[in-house]
Amino acid sequence: MRGIGLLRKGLDVIYPPVCVLCGAPGSAGRALCAACAGGLPQVEHACACCGRPLAPIAGTVCGRCLRRPPPYDAVFAPLRYAEPVDRLIAEFKFRGRLAHATLCAALLIDAAERAGRRPPALLLPVPLHRARLRERGYNQALEMARPLARHWGVRVDAFALRRVRATRAQMQLPARQRLRNLRGAFAVSSRARLPAAVAIVDDVMTTGATAAELARVLRRAGVKRVEIWALARAGEAR
Repeated sequence: MRGIGLLRKGLDVIYPPVCVLCGAPGSAGRALCAACAGGLPQVEHACACCGRPLAPIAGTVCGRCLRRPPPYDAVFAPLRYAEPVDRLIAEFKFRGRLAHATLCAALLIDAAERAGRRPPALLLPVPLHRARLRERGYNQALEMARPLARHWGVRVDAFALRRVRATRAQMQLPARQRLRNLRGAFAVSSRARLPAAVAIVDDVMTTGATAAELARVLRRAGVKRVEIWALARAGEAR
């Protein structure tokens, strides 16, 4: 591992990283300059349950979660899904910018360490249906989960969760239809060995429909605690 680190430092000297957002020289060995890093939209106050941004005067749990608690236990999503984070994720997810995975994971790690957080011992990337995986060529959630697992010395299992039914893209649907779109879409592999606590990893959490359906499947498989770890959270502060 030390040899890999030295190699990366040497490459950074020869090919200094360039900010993926503005083209300026990168900072701290990352493809992000100090100015752009400082301007990323942070989630300053969030619901302790669903991670939705809250106004500073709001309580620790949003009204929606008080009325109907979700099937997962906690969400850690430190950035708001707004410019330029949405652009960074779109390039990573839809335009083949796989190098963004390292940056996205690093931003998530930095935020977690500032907050004194670390994930459970097993990371489960949100699975893609095999047809979507063939089309895209990679699973962005898995590409993010791998650096997280290396950093914290935890395990990542890309096969424990399966997407057994192809669904319409969630972003194309209104919130109410997203729940129906995902019913029966996921399953736990019969070979999976799941601990009591797991973390589902994704790039962005929007309505939470995918996270909720995956959490229900994992609960039925005997998992006691389900956390959601994502780089960004959609939704305006309320």
